[in-house]
Amino acid sequence: MPRLRNRQPVLKPQDFYLLLALAACRDRGTTYPELAAFSGLSMSEVHGALKRAEVARLLFFDDKRPRILLPAFREFLYHGARYAFPALRGALAVGLPTAYAAAPLNAHIAPSSEPVPVWPFIGGPVRGGSVVPLYSSAPAAAARSPALYENLALFDALRMGNARERALAQDLFETRL
Repeated sequence: MPRLRNRQPVLKPQDFYLLLALAACRDRGTTYPELAAFSGLSMSEVHGALKRAEVARLLFFDDKRPRILLPAFREFLYHGARYAFPALRGALAVGLPTAYAAAPLNAHIAPSSEPVPVWPFIGGPVRGGSVVPLYSSAPAAAARSPALYENLALFDALRMGNARERALAQDLFETRL
């Protein structure tokens, strides 16, 4: 009897990272080359990520351009992504601040005496407790795009923050989406 293969599609961190990048560049063009340049991913990674996100019903294609399915994206962002892509903390490092230490949450939350969470990044302005970014090219892309940086920092607040930080991040995401 032939063996059946279980080819269950699985979302990867780069897929969700690309969805956050797509949400950040809504008013710009969203062709594959533009998304690749914006996110720092290769064209093949963009293609694969968009296809997996489409299978997961988080986006659809309208005139060959990817569009986020907002109800499904919101549900996964607020209730599932923190479990699918948990935050991994590490040692002290120099990098870009994230979560409550980055805009726009840093305007609402006063810093504590503990080291702030940072993505390790050469030339970063802050020393703090390192957090593994959602995808390896995220810090470099965030340094180039304030909108993407804010989306990624808000996502980090959702996946590693306390209840107040998560509620604020969710409210700020609602205004963006």
